[in-house]
Amino acid sequence: MRRDDLEELELRLLLEAIYHHYGYDFREYARGSIKRRIWRRMEEETLPTISALQERVLHDPACMERLLLDLSISVTSMFRDPTFYLALRAKVIPLLRTYPFLRIWNAGCSTGEETYSLSILLHEEGLGERSRIYATDINDVVLQRAKEGMFPLDKMREYTQNYIQAGGTSSFSDYYKVLGDRARFDPSLAASVVFAQHNLVSDSSFNDFNLIICRNVMIYFDRTLQDKVHDLFYRSLVRSGILALGHKESIRFTPHAPAYEELDPQEKIYRRIG
Repeated sequence: MRRDDLEELELRLLLEAIYHHYGYDFREYARGSIKRRIWRRMEEETLPTISALQERVLHDPACMERLLLDLSISVTSMFRDPTFYLALRAKVIPLLRTYPFLRIWNAGCSTGEETYSLSILLHEEGLGERSRIYATDINDVVLQRAKEGMFPLDKMREYTQNYIQAGGTSSFSDYYKVLGDRARFDPSLAASVVFAQHNLVSDSSFNDFNLIICRNVMIYFDRTLQDKVHDLFYRSLVRSGILALGHKESIRFTPHAPAYEELDPQEKIYRRIG
């Protein structure tokens, strides 16, 4: 057996072992991305093979936690891609105003920067008190960080610039207090947020939503898994509900593409019409 074939076999066995022992399903994640993350964990653990990593993961839950952090997508920042938030204000908020109460799903929320950004936007648009945000992620460790609402103080300059470019209407510093080298965001911003563990791969729909935001998550999935998640989102959206994806993601070529209209093609914002 060639080395590449052997490594692919080891990888499949590792992902099957993780699924059956811990319940996390990474079997349909894009191979290139997941290999790089596993190689990084092998290097950190000083292990020579994927099989050796499998043995450690199965017998050492702490190692599984470290690997889960590697496999989870956690590249994020507050008001990341400011033009997206401008599009939300201009094209989505007017539609959301027509509902007496809003349910919003922030899928793949990571450490919460996107969730707090969304909460600030809703507050400024007068929709905060009649909104409920469900912020979910596969990784409970990053969810705990999100609940704290604490972010590095040295990131605030970058986040302030993003906020201004995203159409912010207040002073960004009003939303947080400085505690040492951390910025603690006003707890009221999380008052209407439910942080919960949810696996897009294996868990089912849990509510009907007016807006689903899942940005820069599905780029790590293969086509089969992307279709599965799009089916989940379709079943979770109310009629006329809004789906927002990342810049490199699209509803095109998915089974549910005909059921959506484009609200903003550049920012990948769609409305369910079917």
